[in-house]
Amino acid sequence: MASTNQPAQANNQRKRRVLFICLGNSCRSPMAESIAQRDCSDIFDCSSAGLTPLGVVQKQTIATLQSNGYPAENLISNAISKDEWAAADLVINMSGYPKQRAFPRSEWRKVEDWPVEDPYGSDPVVYQRIFEDIRTRIGSLTVRLRETAGQK
Repeated sequence: MASTNQPAQANNQRKRRVLFICLGNSCRSPMAESIAQRDCSDIFDCSSAGLTPLGVVQKQTIATLQSNGYPAENLISNAISKDEWAAADLVINMSGYPKQRAFPRSEWRKVEDWPVEDPYGSDPVVYQRIFEDIRTRIGSLTVRLRETAGQK
């Protein structure tokens, strides 16, 4: 997304840290992590985790990412670590649970709920639809974070 003849980041700006969370860290949040790493690494660093991680990224998640030209080889299904949570400037919650139910009140300020359907166990058409939804949302997030960075 960034022009190749412009510096990726101004020297005085720190990249925002974004943590994508879903339920099993097997479909939605790994998709988001891969999309953001490829398309938005100039504006933020990201990782993903699950509320109750399955321990494996679904084969259809990997196939969907690869068929759309996104990397999938380094994706893993993890629990939310204290260090990742503490480092996150923004937590994108795609778990299906509202932040008020899933996270401590003291952390709500940095959590944004995204109502993204869970494709787990669905066919490739559903995975593709979810991929496109997440990619669109990340595009909007990137615009918003670029505008916020420009105001500082």
